[in-house]
Amino acid sequence: MEDGSSPEQEEFLPHKSNGKKISQFTDFEGKTSFGMSVFNLSNAIMGSGILGLSYALSNTGIILFPILLTCIAVLSSYSIHLLLRSAGVVGIRAYEQLGKRALGHTGKILAAVVITMHNIGGELQCQIGYYCKWEWFLNGNYLIIIVSICIILPLALMRQLGYLGYTSGFSLTCMVFFLISVIYKKFNIPCPLQGFSNYTAVNISIDVECEAKYFTINQQTAYTVPILAFAFVCHPEVLPIYTELHNPTKRRMQAIANVSILGMFVMYLLTAIFGYLTFFANTEAELLHTYSKVDPLDTLILCVRLAVLVAVTLTVPVVLFPIRRALLQLLFPEKPFHWARHIFIAVCLLFFVNLLVIFVPNIRDIFGIIGATSAPSLIFILPGLFYIRIVPKDQEPTFSRPKIQAACFTALGFIFMSMSLTFIALDWINGENRSGGGH
Repeated sequence: MEDGSSPEQEEFLPHKSNGKKISQFTDFEGKTSFGMSVFNLSNAIMGSGILGLSYALSNTGIILFPILLTCIAVLSSYSIHLLLRSAGVVGIRAYEQLGKRALGHTGKILAAVVITMHNIGGELQCQIGYYCKWEWFLNGNYLIIIVSICIILPLALMRQLGYLGYTSGFSLTCMVFFLISVIYKKFNIPCPLQGFSNYTAVNISIDVECEAKYFTINQQTAYTVPILAFAFVCHPEVLPIYTELHNPTKRRMQAIANVSILGMFVMYLLTAIFGYLTFFANTEAELLHTYSKVDPLDTLILCVRLAVLVAVTLTVPVVLFPIRRALLQLLFPEKPFHWARHIFIAVCLLFFVNLLVIFVPNIRDIFGIIGATSAPSLIFILPGLFYIRIVPKDQEPTFSRPKIQAACFTALGFIFMSMSLTFIALDWINGENRSGGGH
């Protein structure tokens, strides 16, 4: 990949000359279709955090939650717009190169480090750590190693992200099965629930226990807002997907982002609403665990657990791709593709993450801080800074409305970061663990 040597482009969309399209980008000629790109980006957005959305709704209310989720979806789409606009000016679709163009070599290092720490700390550790909850005939640690070697590693060795579109599509199919099961269970589980005493007080009335709250404001509500703010994190994967897109234009990539965010918005909203309307006041932080308390041997829920496990597994290679790309940009910026280097980085990353998950389980507190700083940086702070610094002043003056909006967007990121770090500190002081990641 060229190191910022591409000519700066005045217009984002390619022009037509003599009946032929002149490609704006010179870094890579992509071949991935629109549909496969949607699958990959949707898979990058979706994570095991979907299991906690019903609990988030129970702490915000059935009206307030959709409003918050809608605002976050719109902000995420706007953030991707800023990234694509900046990429159009630079002419290269690499997060690290945008950092270099905006903030010099320090910006390149910052972007690479933030992507690496977020995807390792906020994503891979969470996704692979999900296996530790499974105690079948195998120890959870053995299951992590077997799945990493037999499934994740071969997929992570794919040369291009576009090849993972098929597995991403299957991963999304598993989560659609999860959603259908949640909707079905709403009409299959009666309220009040029998034998539930974990949340509801002994003297609470049945009407209160089975009543939906439209607006809920409590201490947990404050924790929910920053968690929801990170529900659509996919920004490390946006530019790699853009790089491999066939016929790449800003409008086409923005459409892919909007379709992916809309699809995940619908899935998030339906899961949260029907999960909450099943358990009401008894909704727990992990939805599948709540179902298991009703009937631990429920065949459908066991199948859903397996489907979620498969979906989480197939998300890992997509998340791994931007980390390897960031490391290559940092360590070997001028080197052409080489299979030995490609394989070595993938093996080292998986080995490192497995070591952390297996031998340092309490490190999730450290990863909580990493997620609280890297997620707002990727969604709000860096895209806003890139736009302000990269877009020329003759196109957008410093005090033009788009740049003022980008500056406010960046400030919002610092607010969310401060909120998240404050809540994590309060959790440590109080000896609780409520402000987990929301992805």
